[in-house]
Amino acid sequence: MELRSDSFKDGARVPDAQAFCVADEVTHVTFGPNRNPHLLWTDPPDSTKSFALICHDRDVPTQPDDVNQEGREVPADLARTDFFHWVLIDLPPDLREIGEGTFAAGVVERGRDTSESPHGSRQGSNDYTSWFAGDEDMAGIYSGYDGPCPPWNDTLIHHYTFTLWALDADGLDLAEIFTGQDVRNSIEGHVLATASITGSYSLNPGLA
Repeated sequence: MELRSDSFKDGARVPDAQAFCVADEVTHVTFGPNRNPHLLWTDPPDSTKSFALICHDRDVPTQPDDVNQEGREVPADLARTDFFHWVLIDLPPDLREIGEGTFAAGVVERGRDTSESPHGSRQGSNDYTSWFAGDEDMAGIYSGYDGPCPPWNDTLIHHYTFTLWALDADGLDLAEIFTGQDVRNSIEGHVLATASITGSYSLNPGLA
C-alpha cells in the first residue's frame, strides 16, 4: 500500500495552506488556512474492511516553560513527545482519496463540529483539546484536522506524519469522544497494511 499527497511531497515542508498557524512579523504567529491535505492511497489488501488515519507531530516539547516566550528558545535537545493533529476512523474500504479542505478549512475556535463526517467516517479528539484547556477564549473539544502550529521559538523543525492503516475490521468500537492513542490501542491485531508520509514545518524565522 502506498500513500501520497498532491498538497506536499514526502519529506518536504508542509504548506501554509495546511497550517493551523502561520508566521506573522508583528505577533510571531496568526491563524492559518488550516485545510486538511489531499491524500491518495493505492494497492490496499483485497480483504480491507475499513481504513484509519492519524496525523501526529513527534517533536512537541515535553516541558512548556520556554514555549513562545520572548527572549527565550526551546532547546533542540529537549525531550519530545507525540501531539495528535488528526484522528480519523471508519473510512470505507472502497475509498482511495481525500480532497484538500474536504474535512477541514479554517480555524474554528473552541473546535469544529464533526458529528457528520465525510464518507461516514468518525473523527476523534486531537491534542489542541488539551493544549487550549485553560484558555477561556479557545477551550473546547477539538476534533478532526487541525494542522501545524509549533512554538515560534523552537530550535527544532517539527515533523508531521500521516499514517494510514488498512484494517480487517468494519469499524472500531470506540466511545463518542476518542483520542489518537485510543485508536492505536484499538487497531492492534487488526492491521493488514500500513503506509505513511511525513512533512516538516517551523514557525521559527531562523529555520524557515
